[in-house]
Amino acid sequence: MTNVEYINPRSGARWSSDVPIWCAPDDGSYVNLTQGSGLKQEDIVHREIGLWRYRKAIRIPGADTSTLGEGWTPLVASDWDGANILIKCEHMMPSGSFKDRGTAVLFNYLKQCGTTEILEDSSGNAGASYATYAAALGLDCRIMVPVSAPAGKKTQIAAMGARIEAIEGSREDVAAAAMKAAEVTFYASHNWQPFFIEGTKTLAFEIWEQLGFSVPDNVVVPLGYGSNVIGLHLGFLELQAAGAIDRLPRIFGAQAANCAALYAAWEAGGTAVDFPISATLADGIASEKPVRVAEVMTATRQTGGAIVAVDEDEIAASFRQLAGAGFFVEPTSATAGAVLSRLIAAGIIGRDEATVLVLTGHGLKAVDKIARMSES
Repeated sequence: MTNVEYINPRSGARWSSDVPIWCAPDDGSYVNLTQGSGLKQEDIVHREIGLWRYRKAIRIPGADTSTLGEGWTPLVASDWDGANILIKCEHMMPSGSFKDRGTAVLFNYLKQCGTTEILEDSSGNAGASYATYAAALGLDCRIMVPVSAPAGKKTQIAAMGARIEAIEGSREDVAAAAMKAAEVTFYASHNWQPFFIEGTKTLAFEIWEQLGFSVPDNVVVPLGYGSNVIGLHLGFLELQAAGAIDRLPRIFGAQAANCAALYAAWEAGGTAVDFPISATLADGIASEKPVRVAEVMTATRQTGGAIVAVDEDEIAASFRQLAGAGFFVEPTSATAGAVLSRLIAAGIIGRDEATVLVLTGHGLKAVDKIARMSES
């Protein structure tokens, strides 16, 4: 089919990607994909306007793919605390979030493999993205969300025709319900199925191309379950393996202190620890038990980056700063701006360095929360 296999990173066992799986048959935990060969300038399909310009490095079986124009989001020069930075506008995707990179690749893979019905659990953005692409590709889609998920995101999911089920309890309760339902429906979880990350790695390719085939010194990105952090790392590693770049940018994952399980793991030396979450403005990254802890730790450690957690008042201040510069995003995205402020103030990121700030979700998805935040 393709030059890619599923691999269990714990045992080394491999399985063909001809048949989709979402967990390892030998131990029931997550699977990765075997390493890709990367991308060179001459591999880019310039007639394509979105992420499919990198199809040489996107390892799905067929060349016939459906697209809504995902990818090639603006990279905009801006100022942040006296530093000249570049803002990557992933919130300008078809469904309003960066998740469309992963969804577009995963759904094309599943459809090419003959999958017709999928199950997902989500706090909102992934569900909205899945509903959007299920409609576009003609897949039956069932999405479980927390009762507390933002109304705008639930409305978006339902409007696109997906079957939405609101589950009482925490985000982890929703995940548990989805795993139970996975006994009868393919669980296409963006946190478990690695072809989703095969899509998010194209963010690295795009930054590289938009910077004139060079890489920045730093990338700062919101961090929930880690698909963007892991995807960036994999994408830059593939560029390095192909000889297209000679170094990796530092990757900084931004967490909200109220839901900072990966920050807690980082502080514990890379070991997952129990971290009960509490209410946060950054609901899109409220992950209590992230799946790919080891990969997130490797991405930040290997690039010389870090995981940083910021308080609610810092997130609110960052949101206002972004809005004042013309960027209307979810408070979740503002977490990355707050972390960037921390890193600049501490001298960890220099004002003369090339830094990319990634904004992941559109503000229209969280207007109720933004209104309450503005009132307070």
